Amino acid sequence: MRLIPAVSDVFSIFLLALLAMFNPTLLAAVTIMMLLPDPKRLVTGYLLGAYLTSIGLGLAIVFSLNGDGGVESGKKTLSPVEDLVLGAIFAIVGWALLSGRMAQMKEGRRRRHEEKHGPKEEKESLPERLLGRGSMRITFAVGAVLTLPGASYLVALNKMANLDWPATSTALAVIIFCLIQQMLLELPLVGFYLAPKWTEGAVVRFRTWISHNASRTGGYIALVLGCLLILRGAGYLILG
Repeated sequence: MRLIPAVSDVFSIFLLALLAMFNPTLLAAVTIMMLLPDPKRLVTGYLLGAYLTSIGLGLAIVFSLNGDGGVESGKKTLSPVEDLVLGAIFAIVGWALLSGRMAQMKEGRRRRHEEKHGPKEEKESLPERLLGRGSMRITFAVGAVLTLPGASYLVALNKMANLDWPATSTALAVIIFCLIQQMLLELPLVGFYLAPKWTEGAVVRFRTWISHNASRTGGYIALVLGCLLILRGAGYLILG
């Protein structure tokens, strides 16, 4: 009886990792670093900082959750109501992204601001200014600071703690999740080492594609994850 919920949890953890991968801040950081001299070195620094935070905090959090009773009970999971609420949130976010409502709301706010105050002057964010300095040490620090746990990451850690796996398997699951989460950094970096010329052209094409499809892709992932959580929560309520 435990096998089916465990498989469901592992699958949902994988989907959460994919959802965490589509991070606007990470995408912006990658784009900026690709435009600077020696992007391979800068991406390496950012990735090492991201690994330090995501893996280090992940291991600390998941074993803390495990020590709070996950090992003893072996049955600790999100309640059906929490599954339904979280699933509804993901489904609404996915629907909003796919329907373009978020983009429309943002455009509406921009127009109202321009009507009152005139065109808004675009300013670089703090990460953009820091990354623009081109230092590997700075990108390491920025990567560590900007990779603080998000909602999908924390939910995934809770699920890992509740799987009641051996410590080695749990640690490996955290590391794999973090590897998937940072794929927007890892893929260009591998390309820079194996095929630098091809990668430079591919980065430009990828940036163009993601600028038109990021919301749609993230919307589908959020919608699927939300539906799965709702189905699981409903199943727990029905099966008792």
